[in-house]
Amino acid sequence: MTSTEVDRGLDLFREGDFPIYTVTFVRDLLPAELLIRMGVDPETLGPRDAVDLSDLGDDLFDDEEPVVTSGISGSWTWAWEQGGVHGLDERVLSHVSVGTEAVVLHYNEKPMHWFKYAVGGEIIVDFHTLQAIEPTGQDPARLDDAMRPLGLIPGQVAPLHSVLALVENAFGIWLRRPDDVDDERWSGRLLPLPD
Repeated sequence: MTSTEVDRGLDLFREGDFPIYTVTFVRDLLPAELLIRMGVDPETLGPRDAVDLSDLGDDLFDDEEPVVTSGISGSWTWAWEQGGVHGLDERVLSHVSVGTEAVVLHYNEKPMHWFKYAVGGEIIVDFHTLQAIEPTGQDPARLDDAMRPLGLIPGQVAPLHSVLALVENAFGIWLRRPDDVDDERWSGRLLPLPD
């Protein structure tokens, strides 16, 4: 299946109206474990259906203590913050990637994407598209073969949606629109990040 087929890829972010989001993808980790590693308040952790989540209202978009939802797509578990940026925090990303690998995708209305890739607690590649990209990390050239064909070239401005294509093509990540999922999803309120 290619990234252009139904229920594949990240088209919901190309086509949807999400002014800010952070999605953390971790390979082969259960949703509850991912949320615990991200720092969710244990008293708020649990499965919720779409009705229960809608009852949370504006709490989903809180930037200090956002409600995060989680699920599984293929071999990747995702954690979606609709208003928060916990997944971008290097301490959080290092913790969630211990013993596995993690990809973080952030978008905000500036507009910009921010991409981070970590393996075994180490951030391997990190860049954003607010200006010409300048990858950093332990091995900033690790994904060059996947990035260059998408126009993600150091010193150049990133083409529209090229970061989404990188996440799809380099990692085989896809995500269905959570509203379309009838079953319960693990969720909870993230504790504030320490200073």
